[in-house]
Amino acid sequence: MRVVDRKHRTAVVRASIAVAVVAALLVSALFATVGSLNKEVYSASGFVRQYLDALARTDTAGALALDGVVATNAQLEAAGLATDVPNTLLRASVLGEITDITLVSDVEESPGLHTVVYDFALDGQASTMQFAVQSAGRFAGVFDSWRFAISPLAQLAVTVEHESTFSVNGLTLDTRAHAAADAPPSFSNTATYLAFAPARYTFSHTSALLAAAPVPIPVTAPGLAAVSVDAVPNEAFIAQVQGELNDFLDVCATQTVLQPTNCPFGITIDNRVLKAPIWSMADYPAVSLTAGDDRFEMPGTLGQAHIEVQVQSLFDGSIETRDENVPFTMGLSVAIQPSGALAIQLH
Repeated sequence: MRVVDRKHRTAVVRASIAVAVVAALLVSALFATVGSLNKEVYSASGFVRQYLDALARTDTAGALALDGVVATNAQLEAAGLATDVPNTLLRASVLGEITDITLVSDVEESPGLHTVVYDFALDGQASTMQFAVQSAGRFAGVFDSWRFAISPLAQLAVTVEHESTFSVNGLTLDTRAHAAADAPPSFSNTATYLAFAPARYTFSHTSALLAAAPVPIPVTAPGLAAVSVDAVPNEAFIAQVQGELNDFLDVCATQTVLQPTNCPFGITIDNRVLKAPIWSMADYPAVSLTAGDDRFEMPGTLGQAHIEVQVQSLFDGSIETRDENVPFTMGLSVAIQPSGALAIQLH
């Protein structure tokens, strides 16, 4: 009987030792797994990678949900940034392509505060961005938690020269949409928008009378970035002004006097005019427009009218026909009215 008890106790001890060994191995594996996850997935760089991956798959909601992406008013004020900036650009349709995301460095600047740098391609263009990330304690008691110490979002101050509307990555916006209701019309307009960074935005303007060449802006830093969209008269605008100028001069040429009224050309003749003069246009001033303070301006530009007139010399009574070009200069100002019509003022 004692032999049986001894064998039973030995079996129990061996089983207990096996259980303890297995438990120790499991605990060791658990700690190793937690350590590995904290080093990679739940690290400062892993947290930033979550943000970049969200942007890469155009998951704007997922990117915005990460701690610290949306700055508080106090943080914005401390950085000298506006607190009432519209989030119109924080949409998936505006994001470009982010590829080749590669960690460059993850440096702990001070306890719990890391500087993380990633390389990537924005629409195929090699780019880099630096992120400030700080510890936010732990969740589930074991996994490291992080937040952005500085929001990675940017503020884009978009100035549209000589217009109010612009397009960015296919989205058309009006800078006056967020202006005060009683704000007077302005020749150029500025509005500021929240935008994801990193991202590559291309700004442009196209309308019936104005056009702006595309302006690509890679945004790879938080804070304020200035963008200028220079909307200038297109060919249709120039042609319309040229046509109206030519029509005006043609009407001037119908006047059968030496000095057509309210017209830029004329001639003084000291001798006797025997027949009414006949005017025609030899060269119209070529319209070219540049931006002024509140409208587009054509500087004084050379043109030539042609006159045919028969005159008699007061000195010897001889008669001759003067058939010659008469040079003149003229300028004009032109503004686009709210209706889209042109208001042209000659000078």
